[in-house]
Amino acid sequence: MDSYPHIENPPESESEWFEALISLARYLRTPQGCPWDREQRAADFAHFLTDEAEELVEAVESGDNVHAREEFGDAFFTLLATVAAAEEEGRFRLEDALRLIHEKMIRRHEHVFGDATAETAEDAIRVWDEAKRKERGSGASHA
Repeated sequence: MDSYPHIENPPESESEWFEALISLARYLRTPQGCPWDREQRAADFAHFLTDEAEELVEAVESGDNVHAREEFGDAFFTLLATVAAAEEEGRFRLEDALRLIHEKMIRRHEHVFGDATAETAEDAIRVWDEAKRKERGSGASHA
């Protein structure tokens, strides 16, 4: 299917596909979109994510890459539907969530971006856990 009624031009890159998907998640909540999507709250979509994540794990573990790709898309879109609803509810914005996770990943990978060193996977976990302990002590996010 090459029809994209919610956007002007067909996507050609990862970033354009990302834009198309978040646009679709938001569009489905409009009066021109889907009644079912409009009724769902962020918490509803977040609950659906559990099933989608389990299906993704099963597909990846099975070695069926076509199925894994599909299940990844399902889980990813469920995340985008969650944030579309969260934005409407005034909970948080996608931009803020993306910025925060980017900052967290930089902090948690101090062995890559900071002064810590990690020669092994175990060392990396130790550095990660230490960064996490520091964040908890400073009142930062607990994830």
